[in-house]
Amino acid sequence: MSKGSTGATPGFLVWRLANKWRVAVDRAVAPLGLTHAQYSVVASLYGMQRTGERPSQRRLADHTGLEALYVSKLARALEAAGLVERTRDPRDPRAVQLALTEQGLSVTRQAIAVVQELHARLLEPLGGVDAPRTLAFTDELTALLDAPLAPSRSNDESNQGRTP
Repeated sequence: MSKGSTGATPGFLVWRLANKWRVAVDRAVAPLGLTHAQYSVVASLYGMQRTGERPSQRRLADHTGLEALYVSKLARALEAAGLVERTRDPRDPRAVQLALTEQGLSVTRQAIAVVQELHARLLEPLGGVDAPRTLAFTDELTALLDAPLAPSRSNDESNQGRTP
């Protein structure tokens, strides 16, 4: 465990790991002209397109866990770079559908290869990508991500029954 992590809470460790992972991916895809967030969008689009889907920005936001407004901003930047095509959904004129361009497909394939190699290196401490510890770790992370957020108690509720 790193020196700064002794006695740390699970939430703090997840936050630190997420930041470390984001920085590593940012550095790995920067030579391809992408950020980690942009990579998340194009890699997700790549996977969806391979199954025949042309997702809306909202669908892609739900898939990636990014805010819809942020996905819209990323999609506009990726469109300006020639990597993504944005078109109106013929079934819903309010919705914008996304697809990778030929250039976007090429860059995304390269980025996926780079990130897969990075993931292999980052997961070496657990025994590698397909190691039992990595698979168990993935299951644990999935369980945490699948758990609904508990509704927060407002100050009014938490102060009920208390005298000022």
